[in-house]
Amino acid sequence: MLRHARFGLAFFALAALPATALADAPWIASPEVIEGASDGFVRGVVFEDLNGDGVYQRDEPGVQHVLVSNGRDVTVTNRVGAYTLPVREDMDLFVIQPSGFRVPVNERQIPQFSHTHKPGGTPEALRYGGLPDTGAAPRAVNFPLRRVEGDDAFTCAIIGDSQTYSNFEISQLRDSAIADLVASGLSGNDCMLYLGDVVGDDLDLLTRVFEVGSAVGVPQWALPGNHDLDLDARSHANSVDTWRRLYGPAYYAFEIGEVSFIVLNNIYFPCGIEDADVPGREFCTESERARYNARVDNVQMEWLANLLDHIDEDRLIVIAHHAPFVSFVDAASPVHQTDNAAAIYALLEGREALSLSGHTHTTENHSPGQYFEGWQESVGVGPLPFHHIIAGAASGNWWQGDFNLDGDAQALQRMGAPKGVLMIDFAGTAYQERYVGSRLGEERGQWVDFNTPAFRNWFDVLNAWRGEPWQERDPVPPVSINDLPDTRILTRQDLAEGTYLTANVWNGAAETIVEARIHNGAAFALERTQEGAGEAVRIGAMYADPFAVQRQASVGRYAVESRSGEERNQGFEAFQGRSFRGTPQPQSSLADRNMHLWTARLPADLAEGVHRLTVTSTDRHGRRYSDTIVFEVRGERPPARFRTDVWEAGAAN
Repeated sequence: MLRHARFGLAFFALAALPATALADAPWIASPEVIEGASDGFVRGVVFEDLNGDGVYQRDEPGVQHVLVSNGRDVTVTNRVGAYTLPVREDMDLFVIQPSGFRVPVNERQIPQFSHTHKPGGTPEALRYGGLPDTGAAPRAVNFPLRRVEGDDAFTCAIIGDSQTYSNFEISQLRDSAIADLVASGLSGNDCMLYLGDVVGDDLDLLTRVFEVGSAVGVPQWALPGNHDLDLDARSHANSVDTWRRLYGPAYYAFEIGEVSFIVLNNIYFPCGIEDADVPGREFCTESERARYNARVDNVQMEWLANLLDHIDEDRLIVIAHHAPFVSFVDAASPVHQTDNAAAIYALLEGREALSLSGHTHTTENHSPGQYFEGWQESVGVGPLPFHHIIAGAASGNWWQGDFNLDGDAQALQRMGAPKGVLMIDFAGTAYQERYVGSRLGEERGQWVDFNTPAFRNWFDVLNAWRGEPWQERDPVPPVSINDLPDTRILTRQDLAEGTYLTANVWNGAAETIVEARIHNGAAFALERTQEGAGEAVRIGAMYADPFAVQRQASVGRYAVESRSGEERNQGFEAFQGRSFRGTPQPQSSLADRNMHLWTARLPADLAEGVHRLTVTSTDRHGRRYSDTIVFEVRGERPPARFRTDVWEAGAAN
């Protein structure tokens, strides 16, 4: 296929001038909008803003070979930085930040690279306001840029599902993921990229989230998820209008170094007849309430094809979207995977690409060739053509769980990894990903424990209770963490029945190697519980992470009460104000399945006594995580509780 030739670094119409270094303070400006009669086209200049005021002066050089789009068509600036595009009735006009340059930001470090045009504004009343009347199309929009150096190597913090439903949860985000990012030293050409569900349905919270995130000091790119929409919109055309007013376009692209980031909105809301024609999406017309479906709409698909025609084939394409194209944890669920994933793969064929998504509240690192049962049936996709990463969730399991030492909710994710942020270090077109658990430090990347017969029995009892209708079951769980025998005291019977060493490697992939050794003995390998070779998701006690499940199983925040008189302070609230109170309960999900769990059966003839065991995982980039635990082998399990019989006998004497 012939493609429009572009350069990784944009060239100037005028002689190159000394590079302008970005100061510590953000460059605050916005595109220059020039009102006037439009002839059906909008024009403008992409220029180097030498004085930083956002206003194009004749002595400021235009920048050529820069992409500009109206959300469907894509054009390239000429030798003086000029462009022309047709006006669309409802459009976001935007420049695609070119490598070697930066667009300005506002006070919240939100990139300012677009102009929204929607005459008459949102045609229906929306809870959070939608868009105002933008009036007639402007005569011109000029886009300011500033030149930077050294952007071939940079780091981007990928934030999945911060999903703050309340101001309390924004404070939780501030004190966990944002605190870690502030300490990480991001600066200069680095970036942040939110993968949707930035908030939890209350769109008025978007402003504070981005204000808090601006403390990191780098541009905050973002896309909407299903909880960032106008959920009272009756038409898909209006469902992201409040997002567009408060943030900017719902889909767009930008470049840093040799990487082209393509940001998609793949949440179609409300879905309808077109979706319901696909098997498994009947809910789009049969449901009594409006529902969403995961797919990229036709206009975006046209835009994506046009955009790719203008991007050199030797660049890395990072395609970011909220719902995954496919996922392990929801492999059998059509609504949570992208209907037209196969069509997107076809557009990207032959390119070096990386898919980044959120939505599932799991970390999933899928290598090319990975394949799980359900993908073909749900969205017509087989083995993956390129790398896919589901980035985890900054909110973990929706801000549930007990509080950690730093005051943030433990909130382990659905497959047991901690809440946190995916960090990607780019160098040219190469990249290395690493997952950083909130407040845990970069040196930690796995949980290690033992899956014992007692754990499996305990898990099955608890899970059976969880499967009962909550209105009908006993409000007190049949077992709690107090009923589980110590998983690091193993008896001869435990070893004979089968005790397994487990390593939940949070960002583990097919290439990950996990080994263990007891004392200084020979190393032995752990095997991944899911091969990713087309098999179904394996569920149950044998595939659960004992370390995570123990922490998910008995959340004490349910039982926190006071005499303050504040009814809503009893127990805790989550989601849209749902109240959680009563006896300690499990989180809403347990880590009963996992694509990044490795196990090995312990030998039945382990000597009695105390043992030291070290587990080391090595990721596909050679990064190593190592944990050492101490466990015991006993002829019989010693009593766990205070030995009252001994004291009572002593008192009698």
